[in-house]
Amino acid sequence: MTDVLPLSHPYNLARLGNAGDVVTFAADDAQRDAIARWADLLSLQRLDVQVTIKKLGPVRFGLDFQLGADVTQACVVTLEPVPARLDHRFHRELHFAGTARHKPADESVPEVVLDSLEDEGPEEISSLHYELAAPVLEEFVLSLEPYPRRPGVEFAPPSDGFQAPESPFAVLKSLK
Repeated sequence: MTDVLPLSHPYNLARLGNAGDVVTFAADDAQRDAIARWADLLSLQRLDVQVTIKKLGPVRFGLDFQLGADVTQACVVTLEPVPARLDHRFHRELHFAGTARHKPADESVPEVVLDSLEDEGPEEISSLHYELAAPVLEEFVLSLEPYPRRPGVEFAPPSDGFQAPESPFAVLKSLK
């Protein structure tokens, strides 16, 4: 089963020149509705993206994303609408691992990538046809407030006089 993303913007990295490229796109009404359902939002009023793409080498690419969105989430306490504005920047580095017209000069030396908590290294791709919307949607969902609350709203447990049952270990404590 394949998941269909609610937004798509393919880009052919094979056509990228040495000067790079700047790509902008925005979600239309139908796509915003689909993204809102997909991300469990009340509504998505705006989603704009700008991607600056640079060639870092014959098979390496750097992508700088700028994501802007106006969203409405449900308050976790009252379920009332909570509007929010997202302005998020992130970077991805891609390494084309498929067959290329231009191979790196020295293929006999393997590339060493050191693992780090902050830098996972470049993403390996097997096709130069890259879906720009996939990392945008991933970062969009991760940048949403996980527990949105209306200003001034606090959670308070019900005070209906209910008392929790006594712990079975309380009997052991009385045997001391």
